[in-house]
Amino acid sequence: MGDDRLIDGRLWRTEPISTRTPLALLILSLGTIAAVWWWLATPVTLVRAPIDPAAKLECVSYAPFRGEQTPLNSTAIIPASQIAADMAQLAQITKCVRTYSIDNGLDQVPELAGKVGLKVIQGVWLGSNRLKNLAQIAGVVDLTKRFPNVITSVVVGNEVLLRGEMTAADLVGNIRSVKAQVGKIPVTYADVWEFWLKNREIYDAVDFVTIHILPYWEDFPIRAKSAAAHVDSIRKRLAVAFPSKEILIGETGWPSAGRMRDGALPSRTNQARVVSEILDLAKREGFRVNLIEAYDQPWKRDLEGTVGGYWGLIYDEPRELKYPPGVPITNYPSWKLQMGLGMGLSFLVFVTGMLTLRRRPWSPRLSAWLTVAVSATVAGVLLGVAADKLIYESYGVGRWIQWSALLAAGVASPLLCAYATMSGRSLPTFLQLVGPSRFLARSWSTVLLGLTLAVAALIGAETALGFVFDPRYRDFPFAALTMAVVPFAGLMAVNRPQEGVRPIAESVFAGVLVLSALYIGFNEGPDNWQSLWTCAIYLLFGITLWRARAVQSPE
Repeated sequence: MGDDRLIDGRLWRTEPISTRTPLALLILSLGTIAAVWWWLATPVTLVRAPIDPAAKLECVSYAPFRGEQTPLNSTAIIPASQIAADMAQLAQITKCVRTYSIDNGLDQVPELAGKVGLKVIQGVWLGSNRLKNLAQIAGVVDLTKRFPNVITSVVVGNEVLLRGEMTAADLVGNIRSVKAQVGKIPVTYADVWEFWLKNREIYDAVDFVTIHILPYWEDFPIRAKSAAAHVDSIRKRLAVAFPSKEILIGETGWPSAGRMRDGALPSRTNQARVVSEILDLAKREGFRVNLIEAYDQPWKRDLEGTVGGYWGLIYDEPRELKYPPGVPITNYPSWKLQMGLGMGLSFLVFVTGMLTLRRRPWSPRLSAWLTVAVSATVAGVLLGVAADKLIYESYGVGRWIQWSALLAAGVASPLLCAYATMSGRSLPTFLQLVGPSRFLARSWSTVLLGLTLAVAALIGAETALGFVFDPRYRDFPFAALTMAVVPFAGLMAVNRPQEGVRPIAESVFAGVLVLSALYIGFNEGPDNWQSLWTCAIYLLFGITLWRARAVQSPE
C-alpha cells in the first residue's frame, strides 16, 4: 500500500517497491547500452576496399592545407616539405593528383609529385578578376613546359560558371588561350554536370569533358545506397549529350561526417560504401574517375559547415587512412570505449538515485525508478555519439564552447534529475535562478539543475532558430540535447508541482521550440531522421517547459 508524505512543502504519493527493482533496472539498462553499441559498431561489407594498394586509385583531388592553414589567407605559402610528405603518402594509394590552382605554394606540386612517380591534373583557378586569371594562366603554362611528363592535362577553371563569376564566352576565350600555349597537353573545364548541359558551347573548346557529380549535394540529395547508380546514370546521360569526347568524372565522393540532407547521411560507412561502389563501377565499365578528396580540409567548414571538412580519404591530423586495408569499416572505431563510458554514466545515475534514498525516510514510486532508468539508459547510449559529434562538429572557439556546454548539460542532467526525482523535488524554473527572493532556490542541487536547464534551453532555442533562418550548413544536436531533455521531461512527469503560475520565460522558450520544430520538420522533409529526431526533442522540451509552474521556494 502507498501512503502520502509531505516533502519540501508538497504532498507526494509513495508506493513501496522491492529493493531488487533498482538492481534489475540497472542490469536492463547496461544490457541495452551494450546491445545498441554492438549494433551501431557493426562493420559494413563492401564490393572492394576503398583503399587498395594493389589497385591504386586513378586520381584524387589534392589540397595541402592542414589544421588552421587555409587558402582564404592569400599570403599563406605551404612549405615544400609538407607537400613532399603528402606526395610520398599519396603515391602509395593513387596514380595521380588533381590540383585547382598554383596559389599558396601549390605551384610546387608538379615537381614534388614527379619525384615520387605521380601524375598531375593541373588546375587553373579562374574568377572575376582578369589580372589574377592572366597570372594563373601564365603560371600554369610555365609549369606545363617545365614538367610535360608529369602534367597529363590542364583544367581551365573550376565551377566558375556555377559561381557566376564568368560568362561562357569569356571562359571559352580562356580555354582557347591556354590550348594555344600548352602544346599537346589536353585541356578541359570542370563544373557540375548540369552546367555542361546549360553551356554546350564549352564542349567545342575542350579536349575532353570534366563533370562533377556529388550525390550528397544534388538539389534532390541522393541516398548513399543509390549514389553509385546515380553517378553512372549522369555519366551515361552526358555521354549521349557529348558523344565524341571522353567524359571524366572530375569530382565525386561522399562526406564521412556532417548533417543529413533529406535521406543523404554523411558517415564513415556511407563514405566507404559510395567510394567502393563507384570504383568498382568505373573498373567494370572502363571510365576514369577522380575522387574528392585526398585529405580532410578543416578550413572548408567555415564555408560549408561540418560536412565540408570531411570529404577526404585521409584524416587531416594525424595523416592516417580512414580505411586501412584489412581493417573492418565501422562508424565508431572506438565503440568499446564509448560503450564503456556510457555504461559508467548509467551506473552513476543509478548510484545517485540509490544514495539519495539513504537520506530520505520514504520509498519512491515505481514510476520514479522507471524515470531514472530511462534517463540513465538514454544517456548511456548517446554519450559516445554526442562525444563523437562534439569532436567532428566543433570548429573554432565559439563552437567548441557551445557544443561542450551542451554535452556537459547532457551529462549533468540525468545525474541531477535522478537526485531530484528521489528527493521528491520538481524541475526548477528560471525564477528560482534569477527571480525575486521569494522564488530563489537555496539548495545547491536545485541551482545546479536550474543552470543545466538554462544551458539546454538557450542552446536548444539558438539551434532551433538557426534551422529556421539559416539551416543549410547547421548540424543537428540530437544526441547531447536528448541526453539533457529526457531527464527533464521525466522529472516533470513524476514530480510536477500541481499549483503555481506558468512562468513567462518558460512559455517563451516553449513557444520558440514548438513552432520551430513544426517548421523544421516540414522544411527538412520526412526522409531526414536527424531532423525528425531533433524536432521530436524540441517538441518534448517545449512541452516540458510549458508545464512548468513557479512556486515560492520553501527552502
